[in-house]
Formats: sequence, structure tokens, C-alpha cells
Amino acid sequence: MGIRGEEKQPAKKTGINKYFDIHKPVFWPSVILITAMIAATLLLGDQAESLFSTIQSTITDNGGWFFVIAVNVFIIFSLFIAFSRFGNIRLGGEDAEPDFSTLAWFAMLFSAGMGIGIMFWSVAEPIFHYLSPPMADGETVEAAQQAMNLTYLHWGFHAWGIYAVVGLSLGFFAFNRGLPLSFRSVFYPLIGDRIKGWMGDVIDILAVLATLFGLATSLGLGVLQVSAGLDHVFGLPDNIYLQVGIIVAITGVATVSVVLGIDKGVRVLSEMNVRIAALFLVFVILVGPTIFIFDSFIQNFGGYLNSVATFSFWTESYAGTNWQSSWTIFYWAWWISWSPYVGMFIARISKGRSVKEFVLGVLIVPSIITFLWMSAFGGTAISLEMSGTGAIGDAVNENVATALFVFLEQFPLEMVTSIIAIVLILSFFVTSSDSGSLVIDGLTSGGKLDAPVGQRIFWAQTEGLVAAILLVGGGLSALQTASISTGLPFALILLIMCYSLHRGLKREYKENQQKVKDKERDSYEDLVKDTIKNQKQED
Repeated sequence: MGIRGEEKQPAKKTGINKYFDIHKPVFWPSVILITAMIAATLLLGDQAESLFSTIQSTITDNGGWFFVIAVNVFIIFSLFIAFSRFGNIRLGGEDAEPDFSTLAWFAMLFSAGMGIGIMFWSVAEPIFHYLSPPMADGETVEAAQQAMNLTYLHWGFHAWGIYAVVGLSLGFFAFNRGLPLSFRSVFYPLIGDRIKGWMGDVIDILAVLATLFGLATSLGLGVLQVSAGLDHVFGLPDNIYLQVGIIVAITGVATVSVVLGIDKGVRVLSEMNVRIAALFLVFVILVGPTIFIFDSFIQNFGGYLNSVATFSFWTESYAGTNWQSSWTIFYWAWWISWSPYVGMFIARISKGRSVKEFVLGVLIVPSIITFLWMSAFGGTAISLEMSGTGAIGDAVNENVATALFVFLEQFPLEMVTSIIAIVLILSFFVTSSDSGSLVIDGLTSGGKLDAPVGQRIFWAQTEGLVAAILLVGGGLSALQTASISTGLPFALILLIMCYSLHRGLKREYKENQQKVKDKERDSYEDLVKDTIKNQKQED
């Protein structure tokens, strides 16, 4: 069965085809592999967590250098494309118009890309690095600056550079070259029509697995934080039963959203998320140490720019430590495993944007917002810790998921802000799940943008099931290992994707230049004809 694009479907379907319209060579192997991984987790029981930890350490210890090289290539390549002669190429063609307003576009970018993650780590990560920095003495001024530099590194331009490359590649080949919105399409310049065969199927299967397990990691982190928050605020027992119950409830809401689709479901939720998050951020800035937050934001940004080359190419080769494996390498693998989902979602909402607008929009705006957020929450948490108040460090060491709620205790309206934080985490949970479901749905349907509702529901439910089982079977280690294991092979695919995209843009540029020349020639010929005609009339 070949790959199928957005071909016209019969007006009415019956039976199972009414609810499913799958590309079998991708759908069934993906389902089988996911089921096998879940079954293995359940069968291993208590041994699962130990096994997952071993796999994770093996990959990060031996493949860390590769992740470091790959991520730096992605950000350099994306900037090169933006400022090259290809920057004016528009996704969808010269006359294409954006489907969403700029504000709605930014809202969906931020919600899909970083939502749950910054809620979980915005306080915890800077405190972790402040207490135990890799290249400084803990709990010092130098440690504080290094903590923010590393946090910016992990959540800033490098992460969004990965998303920019993937999103631009998918959008270009779908909207400009008329191929299905699927990962296999990106490799058309390299393997041609073979993308319709087993090679293309393998690429899409890897994309499904990377997306699913990357999402499961984020959803698992979100559930851990919501559960800890409910325990901290309302005294509910923070146990696996509550966590699974949260997954079930939120998966139900995400299913409703995914049924409504992007415009009525995902877009509305994303805009709501951004509004709530903006109010939350403004509240912390106003009631917290306002001047310190703005001062530290400027200093942190400068420190990050000053140290970014050192930290982004650092591999601990002389230190002989394993700090980076647990942090930077995990993040690079996590973002890479997220890239099929975030990249494809960004591609779907970015038709009509120029290459330069796309890259700079994806790189700069979400990164700057994230930097300000990290300074307001993480920087303030470090300030409180340095002053000897707050006991946030103790909370991080005891249960990292409670860090945000202990932080909020230091400010007025603790109960209100904690509830808002829980609502915000849940809403980011929903937007991640439903947009991820739409992406996997597209991959397993051969690149269709609007597959049947039953298929969307299936993948929304599957995401929740995988997150719940991995959480029960191996805890956070299982979730992290799932991301890293799929991130490693996918990093290689993304590197090949860069080369393929460059070839595609080069061809598009030549075609556009030829169109301009043809238009100029036609205009010149028309002018000559008009001149001759006028001369004859005068004669």
C-alpha cells in the first residue's frame, strides 16, 4: 500500500472505515511495538526501573558527544537557512496567507512546545544547579549565575532550534512540494518515490514512537506535579492511584479537544493557556522582588550569551563526571524525541509564513518568554535560597514535584496561586496531549490533515495509557529512558533531514527565480508588441 496524501475521500463511509482511515504499514507496526514495550514494562515489574536506568546511563554515557554535536548543528543550520537567500521563500507558495493570527500562532507554539516542562522545572532546575553546579562551588554567587546559564541553555535557543528545523522541513515539503504532511516526505530529495515503500514506513514508525514516548515523558512529569500539588494544597494522598486517576481524567478532556480539532479545540485551549500563564507570570513579577527579576533577567541573558559556546560544546571530557548525562544530554534527547510532535504541529499552523519569519519566530519569541519565566521563578527561588528563607532547596531534594508549590508559599494568596498553578499544568497537559494525538494521527494515516474522529480518539487514549503504564512500571526513570531511547536514532534522522531540506529549498529558489525571469520576459515581450502596435497605428 503506497503513501497517500490528502486525496479526496468518498462522501460516506461505513463500518470501521467510518472511524479509521489508516496507513497500515505504519499504523500496525507502531501499535505492535508500543504494545510490546508496554507489555515488557508490566512483565518486568520491579526490575523495570533498574533496567530503564541502565539503558539510560548506557545511551547517555556513550552517545552524549553525538547529541551535543547534533543539537549544535540544528541551531546553526536553522539560522543559516533564515538569513540565506532562502529566507524569503514562503510556506505554501508566494501567494499563501497565514491561517492564524500572529498572536494565536505564538500561543500554540508556546503551549505545544514547553508548557508542562517549564511548570515542572522553572523552580526546581535552577535550585538543583545552584546547590550542585557542575563547574563551581555550590550555594555561591558563581553557582547562582551558572545555574541560570545552564537553565537558559536547556530551555532556550537550542531546544527551539531543533523544533525549527523539523517544523520547517515538514511544512516546506507538504505545502510547497505537494507531499503528504509526514516525516517520509522530507526525504523525497534523497530517495525519491521510495518514500512510498518500506523506507518511508520505517521513518514514520520511528517518528510515531519518538512522539508517543516524548509525550509520555512530559505527561508523566505533569501528572507527578499535579499530584504533588493536590497533596500539598488539599492533603490528597500523593500516590500512584491519584496519579493514574489524573491521567484518566485529563486524557478524557484531551479526547474532547482532539475531536473538536485544531481551530475549535487546540487553538482555543492554547490561547487560554497563554493568557493564564501571562497573568501568573505578571503576578510573580509584581508581588515578588520586581527589580531583582528584571535585573537578573538582563544579567542572566548576558551570562547565557557569554557562556553558550562553552556550555553547548561541553562534554565533561576532562572532569570525568556524569553530571551532563542526567541534565544536558537528557534534555537534548527529550527535545529530539519531542521534535516530530512539536515540529509537525508547528508545520500545520505555519502555512503562509516565510522561512525567515518562521525560523526567527520559532527561535526567538518562545525562548525570550521562557527566559523571562525562568528568571521570575527560578531566579527568585535562588534569591530566596541565598537569603536563607523559603526552604525551597529542601523541597527540591525531598520531592522535586513540590518545588513550585513551596515557592508559591513565599508570596501572598498562596492557596489561590497554587490552584491556578494546578489548573495551568492541567491545561498544558491537555494541549500537549491533543496536539500530539493529531500529529500521530497524521503519521499513521499517511499524512492526512483531517483523519476520522475515531482515529483521533484512539491515539489520545493510547497516549494516556502509555504514560500511565510507564509511570506505574518504572516511575520517572521509565519515562526518561523512553525519551532518550527514541531520541538517539531520531537525532541521526534529523541530521539527514537538514541536508534534504537544503536541497529542497535550493530547488524551490531556482524555480522561483525562473518564474521571475519568465515574468520579466513576458512583460518585455508584451511591451515590444504594444510598441510595434502603436507604431503601426501612427503610420
